[in-house]
Amino acid sequence: MPAVSKGDGMRGLAVFISDIRNCKSKEAEIKRINKELANIRSKFKGDKALDGYSKKKYVCKLLFIFLLGHDIDFGHMEAVNLLSSNRYTEKQIGYLFISVLVNSNSELIRLINNAIKNDLASRNPTFMGLALHCIANVGSREMAEAFAGEIPKILVAGDTMDSVKQSAALCLLRLYRTSPDLVPMGDWTSRVVHLLNDQHLGVVTAATSLITTLAQKNPEEFKTSVSLAVSRLSRIVTSASTDLQDYTYYFVPAPWLSVKLLRLLQCYPPPEDPAVRGRLTECLETILNKAQEPPKSKKVQHSNAKNAVLFEAISLIIHHDSEPNLLVRACNQLGQFLQHRETNLRYLALESMCTLASSEFSHEAVKTHIETVINALKTERDVSVRQRAVDLLYAMCDRSNAQQIVAEMLNYLETADYSIREEIVLKVAILAEKYAVDYTWYVDTILNLIRIAGDYVSEEVWYRVIQIVINRDDVQGYAAKTVFEALQAPACHENLVKVGGYILGEFGNLIAGDPRSSPLIQFNLLHSKFHLCSVPTRALLLSTYIKFVNLFPEIKTTIQDVLRSDSQLKNADVELQQRAVEYLRLSTIASTDILATVLEEMPPFPERESSILAKLKKKKGPGTVTDLEEIKKERSSDMNGSAEPASVNASVVSTPSPSADLLGLGAAPVTNSAPPPSSSGSLLVDVFSDSASAVAPLAPGSDDNFARFVCKNNGVLFENQLLQIGLKSEFRQNLGRMFIFYGNKTSTQFLNFTPTVICSDDLQSSLNLQTKPVDPTVDGGAQVQQVVNIECVSDFMEAPILNIQFRYGGTFQNLSVKLPITLNKFFQPTEMSSQDFFQRWKQLSNPKQEVQNIFKAKHPMDAEITKAKIIGFGSALLEEVDPNPANFVGAGIIHTKTTQIGCLLRLEPNLQAQMYRLTLRTSKEAVSQRLCELLSEQF
Repeated sequence: MPAVSKGDGMRGLAVFISDIRNCKSKEAEIKRINKELANIRSKFKGDKALDGYSKKKYVCKLLFIFLLGHDIDFGHMEAVNLLSSNRYTEKQIGYLFISVLVNSNSELIRLINNAIKNDLASRNPTFMGLALHCIANVGSREMAEAFAGEIPKILVAGDTMDSVKQSAALCLLRLYRTSPDLVPMGDWTSRVVHLLNDQHLGVVTAATSLITTLAQKNPEEFKTSVSLAVSRLSRIVTSASTDLQDYTYYFVPAPWLSVKLLRLLQCYPPPEDPAVRGRLTECLETILNKAQEPPKSKKVQHSNAKNAVLFEAISLIIHHDSEPNLLVRACNQLGQFLQHRETNLRYLALESMCTLASSEFSHEAVKTHIETVINALKTERDVSVRQRAVDLLYAMCDRSNAQQIVAEMLNYLETADYSIREEIVLKVAILAEKYAVDYTWYVDTILNLIRIAGDYVSEEVWYRVIQIVINRDDVQGYAAKTVFEALQAPACHENLVKVGGYILGEFGNLIAGDPRSSPLIQFNLLHSKFHLCSVPTRALLLSTYIKFVNLFPEIKTTIQDVLRSDSQLKNADVELQQRAVEYLRLSTIASTDILATVLEEMPPFPERESSILAKLKKKKGPGTVTDLEEIKKERSSDMNGSAEPASVNASVVSTPSPSADLLGLGAAPVTNSAPPPSSSGSLLVDVFSDSASAVAPLAPGSDDNFARFVCKNNGVLFENQLLQIGLKSEFRQNLGRMFIFYGNKTSTQFLNFTPTVICSDDLQSSLNLQTKPVDPTVDGGAQVQQVVNIECVSDFMEAPILNIQFRYGGTFQNLSVKLPITLNKFFQPTEMSSQDFFQRWKQLSNPKQEVQNIFKAKHPMDAEITKAKIIGFGSALLEEVDPNPANFVGAGIIHTKTTQIGCLLRLEPNLQAQMYRLTLRTSKEAVSQRLCELLSEQF
């Protein structure tokens, strides 16, 4: 088609663009633009009628001004008038202006639709092409309503030119993606399939894209396309590069069409007709053979095109999973790519081999490359390639190589990127459990896992260890001995303390005969870790102590002294205080028989799916290599899994933790030695709930993102392949305003887009939130904004939940994230002198007003970063107040509608031990506790 060029004589436009480029400042540019806008407006409103050329020139200027970022509020009618011109360049500019500036709600849409209909009916291929391009570019629902019935007729009409057929197919594809319900299926569907036999390869390529998308939703309607696609693919694959001269790309015949045909065939199972199936097998073998041939060109474009066809062919082979010979050949071909110098090829080879490993025909062939994959894990520079290597090791693992693979994963874990450590931990835990023949190896592996990457060992992993140890008598004594030895290390991760507390509470008697692990030594060893642990772990240890009273009556007095101490009976945490009081009373008044009944050993757990595997599936999503447990033909003999125990003992703790049944431990942890008390347990229960709910569980990584916003107000809160959620917040005293930006990362509209902010009953009384509604339709690539006005009425502990529901391509999407509205957002910093600070510090000396936490540093201990985080937390950073210059001191006031709460904080870093001690004093106990929790997570 002809293009707009200097020959069109638009000298005025060229001069204007030159003037804009020569402007020295933004002000000069705006002045020049305003002058031009005034000139164009006067021309449009003048008495003298403008000719087509002048209209075109002025509309072009308006379009250029709009593309510079300025609003245009006139000229639309003149652009619509250009559509009725018979000159190509004028009509082209009119369509270009409409595609960019006219929205679907415009009053001019009827006039535009009439002009488009006239062009479609003109049978002029150039004008028809412009009209179709405009429909596709706008792609609105209104366009679909107006033209979805018209375009299929143009597509299958016998007298339509090839270039128009191409445009019609792609235009219909665009409308189907945005409004599938408005594109009618009818007689044209059977006729459009026959476009695969068209002589013009451009038409075939466009039709293949359309048929592939339609076949995914309506496979039966387009079933006949399989034989035609195989026939066309066969002709391309067997042709020489000279046969398809116009569609040969660097000696590869029609690579894009080949890829599209192979992708279309992946919408269906292997052909039932033996002739078609045989012909397809020949095509795939030919593609694999060509991959072995020396390259016909050294240019990267040649290898890219050749490999694109090869990888799509391998995807089809894997999809069919029916030809052992092809599967093994594909595996061998991918194995050659594992050591290719191109990073992208290595990545794609690893990814494809992960899927091949699930096939019974090619699993053994994949295993032959284990050393190459292990080497990739150690030497690859790109983290994404290393992650695929981990996935492939996981997929190829079976009983014959489990110990080798687990050992390599553990070695890699010590230096692995932080972004993939949690996933590796889950996979090691699953493989160790699934393929454990010797359960002592399993226990050693999990304890090693906690030692190497304790921060990434989720509760699901250590719960599972406990379940398996309880279910297997032969490993209980070994587990008790091993955790006892592991706890003797000077620095133990808290997860190890949890496992040790639980197992010793149940089976400490099995190693008590050894003087080196006598009851008193076991107790002293656990209690030496007590003050370094978080509240849930301390609660678990208190339950272990009461179990010791039953197991070892000789140390009953020592344990009662600990339970009787002020630090327990008067603890600021209500859970710890209640446990100490009740356990002390139970040990004092209960007879030996009652103690033995209430505190008896945990019963075995009935079988069910491993909760670690469930968590990995949640993390990776369906249809990934984590589903190999179901796909693989070889099944390992099941261990006793976890589920609700058949019987539960009398409750020791009056208020069970909401997370008690998280992994099928049932209520038993509350009644036995190691209850996992967790304030956020209910959240995790929702994640693993089987029941459908209107509100989705929290999205993976939501807690991590939430923690990052404690000390900052702006940034990206959540992102996946569809949606990005950004935040911008401002707070002053007890009021705040939050701008939430929802970005559609796809090219497809989000329909029924409904974000909802949800507060619990307790939170509603403490926090007033007013949200403004957003547009229910979010166009592809667009962003919408929602404003949330916030008023803090009184102090609060929880955070609101933001739930987003919408439809994407006909699929319902439902996700939830925590909205980072936390108590510290209502801080007002307060400057104080050293004397005033310590005077106020002494006034807040009531034990209930102080909360202290000693914790290990999670990040490098950089003084400047620490200062920035304390300031970002909201308090004033007071210089030269603490006698120790290495310490950090802060002060501020929490403003609520009902009261003001003064707050003082002191952070003491210990660089040698890589630990912090954080002390907070406020006039309200709950506020101290919440602020301490929030700030502790930042270091």
